[in-house]
Amino acid sequence: MLRSETVGDGDALAAGLAGLRAYQTAKRLASTPPMPVVATSGRAVLRDYGGAGRPVIFVPSLINSHDVLDLLPETSLLRWLSTQGVRPLLVDWGAPSPDERDMSIGDHVGMLLPLIEAIGPDAALAGYCLGGTMALAAALCRSPSALVTIAAPWRFAGFPEKSRKGIADLWEQTRPTVESMGMMPLEVLQTAFWRLDPRRTVEKFIAFGRKQASPEATRLFVALEDWANGGAPLTAAAGREMAEDFFRDDIPGSGRWQVAGKVINPAALACPLLDIVSSTDRIVPAASAVSGTGVGDAMTLGLGHVGMIVGGRARETLWQPLAQWLAQPHMR
Repeated sequence: MLRSETVGDGDALAAGLAGLRAYQTAKRLASTPPMPVVATSGRAVLRDYGGAGRPVIFVPSLINSHDVLDLLPETSLLRWLSTQGVRPLLVDWGAPSPDERDMSIGDHVGMLLPLIEAIGPDAALAGYCLGGTMALAAALCRSPSALVTIAAPWRFAGFPEKSRKGIADLWEQTRPTVESMGMMPLEVLQTAFWRLDPRRTVEKFIAFGRKQASPEATRLFVALEDWANGGAPLTAAAGREMAEDFFRDDIPGSGRWQVAGKVINPAALACPLLDIVSSTDRIVPAASAVSGTGVGDAMTLGLGHVGMIVGGRARETLWQPLAQWLAQPHMR
């Protein structure tokens, strides 16, 4: 991919290779101990980040790990919220086993419901990326006090046609392996994300190879890339559902997605909804957001898909408005 994106530009190719080498050889910090578990549902657990305020259950994507919401002490949305009158709780999906091959994305929503019930009706839900899609479905099955979706796809027809076709082609190429293993390996998922925006994937390593980054910037870059290149596989059924039902057929956006026999219709939400989208998100485009259907309140940012969570402007642009929205009277 680096070669194909730098054809005719030897300097960029050299810088990209230097950036890859610097990433590979960078020192890693010891990981922090996981937060305590307060509820369990199958392999999924709910981790408590403390705080004395209203509980807010954060639902990460099934793709990559939940670590992006608590990446480093200085970039941890959850640890910061715990000091702002919020009690953040984080869903840790764990790693699926081959005997869970038939567990769909909708089945994972079913795994989420007991965790919501364990905290009680005062809890709000907040989902990031595919976790936001799943949190919306969960909110229609067990209504929370409020729902926040962050960079969450809903209308998959809003993705560029080239991206949808690329994912469909990749699925057809890897389907035999996925069905044989009972899982979609992380490498397949990573390739799918690279295909959404290959130039940006390459450019960040070119930039890293060209500049003398500060220790802090290097630590963040390495932590982000380790997160992006890590995580559990998807079950075969979840991989098929994502590739075929979501990206190919736009089952959610066309009003045909069912979870536990219930049609997931955002217009039927019984709680306040804040949909946070970005006009510059090249992973989950704003055109795919649920707020485009006229449901809920929308907050539009100008940050990237990951930058809105951990970037230098994330605190003032997303963290603080999110804390303020959660503190509004409608949350009482």
